[in-house]
Amino acid sequence: MSQQGYVATPPYSQAQPGMGGYPAGFGSTPAQPLYRHYGGPPQSFPAPPTGKATCLWSPNPPVKSSVYVFLPIGLHQVQVTRASHWNCLCVTGQFGGQMAGPGMAGPGMAGPGMAGPFQGGAAQMAGPPQKKLDPDSIPSTTQVIEDDQAKRGGQVYTTNLRGQVPPLVTTDYTVQDQGNASPRFMRCTTYSFPCTADLAKQCQVPLATIIKPFATVPKNETPMYVVNHGETGPIRCNRCKAYMCPYMQFMDGGRRYQCGFCNCVNEVPPFYFQHLDHMGKRVDFYERPELSLGSYEFAATLDYCKNNKPASPPAYIFMIDVSYANIKSGLVRLVCDELKTLLDNLPREDGAESSMVKVGFVTYNKILHFYNVKSALAQPQMMVVSDTAEMFVPLLDGFLVNFQESRAVINNLLDQIPDMFADTNESETVFAPVIQAGVEALKAAECSGKLFIFHSSIPTAEAPGKLKNRDDKKLINTEKEKTLFQPQKAVYEQLSKDCVSQGCSVDLFLFPSQYVDIATMGDVATHTGGSIFKYSNFQVERDGQHFLSDLRKDVEKAIGFDAIMRVRTSTGFRATDFFGAIHMNNTTDVEMAAVDCDKAVTVEFKHDDTLSEETGALMQCALLYTTISGQRRLRIHNLSLNCSAQLSELYKSCETDALINFFTKSAYRAMLNQPLKTVRENLVNQAAHMLACYRKNCASPSAASQLILPDAMKVFPVYLNSLLKTGPLVGSAELSTDDRAHQRLSTTAMGVEDTQLLLYPRLIPLHNMDVASDVVPTPVRCSEERLTDAGMFLLENGCSLFLWLGQACPPELIQSIFNVPSLAHVPVDLRSLPELDNPQSKKLRSIVDSLLDQRPSSMKLLIVKQKDRSEIMFRQHLVEDKGLHGGASYMDFLCYVHREIRQVLT
Repeated sequence: MSQQGYVATPPYSQAQPGMGGYPAGFGSTPAQPLYRHYGGPPQSFPAPPTGKATCLWSPNPPVKSSVYVFLPIGLHQVQVTRASHWNCLCVTGQFGGQMAGPGMAGPGMAGPGMAGPFQGGAAQMAGPPQKKLDPDSIPSTTQVIEDDQAKRGGQVYTTNLRGQVPPLVTTDYTVQDQGNASPRFMRCTTYSFPCTADLAKQCQVPLATIIKPFATVPKNETPMYVVNHGETGPIRCNRCKAYMCPYMQFMDGGRRYQCGFCNCVNEVPPFYFQHLDHMGKRVDFYERPELSLGSYEFAATLDYCKNNKPASPPAYIFMIDVSYANIKSGLVRLVCDELKTLLDNLPREDGAESSMVKVGFVTYNKILHFYNVKSALAQPQMMVVSDTAEMFVPLLDGFLVNFQESRAVINNLLDQIPDMFADTNESETVFAPVIQAGVEALKAAECSGKLFIFHSSIPTAEAPGKLKNRDDKKLINTEKEKTLFQPQKAVYEQLSKDCVSQGCSVDLFLFPSQYVDIATMGDVATHTGGSIFKYSNFQVERDGQHFLSDLRKDVEKAIGFDAIMRVRTSTGFRATDFFGAIHMNNTTDVEMAAVDCDKAVTVEFKHDDTLSEETGALMQCALLYTTISGQRRLRIHNLSLNCSAQLSELYKSCETDALINFFTKSAYRAMLNQPLKTVRENLVNQAAHMLACYRKNCASPSAASQLILPDAMKVFPVYLNSLLKTGPLVGSAELSTDDRAHQRLSTTAMGVEDTQLLLYPRLIPLHNMDVASDVVPTPVRCSEERLTDAGMFLLENGCSLFLWLGQACPPELIQSIFNVPSLAHVPVDLRSLPELDNPQSKKLRSIVDSLLDQRPSSMKLLIVKQKDRSEIMFRQHLVEDKGLHGGASYMDFLCYVHREIRQVLT
């Protein structure tokens, strides 16, 4: 057995209190090592056996060549070797100097009694200055991404093997479905589950799958097949209700089949009968998507519809806050002008001439105005509802209409709205009644749909759901900090339930100039499969294009409505926890008012029996939903994983990007119920246990001063450290509560590629780009050390886009990109790059356009000059460096994790 791993030596051996800006207690070991998920009872880690360290799970004992040898090399030189038998990367070297002792701040580290980001200095150190390990010798995320792209990029990934680890999310590949769902739809934290609950408990690696049921499939891959069995509907196992799939085993000449999930033997319905070939395979195997593919759809029968009535096409209702702030900023006029053209691009079925989505319009401040835009009318009609306590919709006929038929009346209305409210002085708004009105309208029309709400301020008008300002910076870093992120329940909790039961999703566009309590206002959106967009201190000139790009993407994206999802598993394990923009009424049914191509649900699994290496672990995600044209469908994704009694197999097939998605979502949920300090400690603790278990059971014996990481998880610490430095988990009074709440809620439904990019942004050097090539320049490590005074860099993380200009950036490059003679002339308030007719300008704009095209939401371009004040915002995304609001550098964090691992092992 060859086991991959990554090894590095000192200075990881030194203990460091008050690690790099974290409080002194950060990650300190509890009385007995915590071995648990958030909130679970602590379990102790079994002490390692005395005497020689051997590999407990190895079929053959370690050979002599696998022992790590310290190489006699000079001071702070580093030599990289691979230990032949174990295929472990070893970084060895000797390091002079001494780490800061207790109560003492090391160079640039905030000590226990010290404020803020890194005010330490060399003078405070005991002994000679610390010799630094070469940053290039510690695992590099960009290198891992590059290597995977070189090895697997441009290739066809066929899904015919159980438990095979897919290419990274950052790699370009083509999927050929041959019986397992594409990794675009399902990604796992590991592709080899441990056979027993004890092994799972021992290694602490979360067993989870991130499911993106509507993921966008590239044009060169086969679209989803729809299987229609007519009035009989989909074929299912009688016992566990799993749908027909490649894991069903046909027997008895094709007359019966055994379910792969529960082993029940079922009769094959006469219409579905087919003979078996000499291999026991049905002769129509390749003609039936449900027998040969991992992902496909079934047309659903009336049994799968509400009240056994056919579903209707969904409706989109645009609800515009016309209070003083939105009128004054020019937002209302901007929205109305945009809708005239945007409504031509409502989503439609492939091949359909026009969209079947109906549209409706509401404006509001303290009261609500509904509009009749029936095609027969010469002028739109307004109806006012001022009693917001008992919300109702004053008209049925003419409120939800087909845009093509009512275009003239709608355009007339959109022209009138900005002028109608131009002189308003009303600054108070309502919010909950607006959502209630949308739900009531969809209920009356007997359809599902989406509300697009454009809102400016905290709802203070007397009405249900009225909110008060509860932002209190004094709560930060106290036990009560969690209350800032807990939604104010009552009205909003009931509203979420009403929305989900009607299939009403809420997308919230916020334009605040001060605190609006996003934790509460965004709660309904987060439970209904919706999205939250935020534009602080909105100005049309500055933010208009950014907002309109977001709105266009949001209206046009592929989406399903009134969805219910269930994840079935083979015997021995089951789905126990779900994270996403979802609602759960019971423990098994995941309800989503809507689910679009960017939304993912993270599902955690637990053992309830022993798994067999022979049969593996099977899972089936079944999503029942209404299409954009009003058809009821079942979308099925199947995945088969390996099971092993060898922990080394589990570690070998781990996926770091999926793991960090799980850790992010579980930490962001835990912070609602636990102090941030506890959440952070639990994160580091679980990571230390995962890595300690690997070292103890899978790696060959070596010096305690070496840090050993599984090859598949060697960059996990950089992602974990980046997560610990994100706004929600930092606990700094300098960050706005709304921004922290917004990031927390937005991450809930992220897929693996989104959390990967958020936690490790791409830093792309532009000063030496090859203008003749179509390829985006290779990103560099996310650290200040990679920036050069004469350089130009683009940084993106899926939410923000920065163009950083070094002080000594060549004037000819500045001229070709910005059409100005020097750096001093570049306007920092530029919102888009000038369109110039030269190779550099064209290349840079094509890079920016391709990045914007790949991301779920649009990113506003910010120009940042080296040493300008605006550089602070840019620097907080250099995740390998110390955090601006507290938090260790990657190097310091590795030392810290190593100390924790050693404490677990001793």
